[in-house]
Amino acid sequence: MPFPLELLWVVATRSVMFKSDIKNLAKKRKFNVNKAVKKYLDSCDIIDWCHPAVSAKAMTLAAELKGEEAITEACFIFVRDKISHSWDSQQNPITCRASAVLEHGTGYCYAKSHLLAALLRANSIPAGLCYQRLTIDHGRPSFCLHGLVAVYLKKYGWYRIDPRGNKPGVEAAFCPPVEKLAFSTDLEGEADLPEIWPKPLTIVVEALKAGNDYLGVANNLPDIDLIKN
Repeated sequence: MPFPLELLWVVATRSVMFKSDIKNLAKKRKFNVNKAVKKYLDSCDIIDWCHPAVSAKAMTLAAELKGEEAITEACFIFVRDKISHSWDSQQNPITCRASAVLEHGTGYCYAKSHLLAALLRANSIPAGLCYQRLTIDHGRPSFCLHGLVAVYLKKYGWYRIDPRGNKPGVEAAFCPPVEKLAFSTDLEGEADLPEIWPKPLTIVVEALKAGNDYLGVANNLPDIDLIKN
């Protein structure tokens, strides 16, 4: 997916691949998908949906449900409501890989997005990662990236959902085709970044792995530079 001409972003990219020994559950299911979205079903080092615990949880969440929208909503609500946001709960350890987020029950927005994408992919629903650039402190610079998920629904196409967790003043929901995200991008310097990534940005992974605790990550949240033509 090319960058739009009106917005270029500077991001360092390095990929780390992961080979799973677990049989790919997607091969067991009949699922027709355009080649352009097949990469949004892959298991990798961070979105490790082939991990036994992740795939088992995905199957449990989808049990008795029919249709991709019902399954997507169940996965979304689980991550939004049952996995704590590390800053809100002031909870360690810092997680990044989807299986670790599930194991410890906590993660920053980026990590929670990794788990949601993994649960969706385990249910043969294409999911990618996307980002917003937001102010950190009540509308004042500096800025940081905020992580969320784009899911491919056959009826609507790509649809963004935000599993960061609700709190007073933050109310994200699943109500396609209408987006109801946790945050809007209203201020100068904020932006909805248009790319949908099959893997997390390197700058995000590095920030999570470099943090010793939730305070360490909060003091070094990842950001990118926006360059407008």
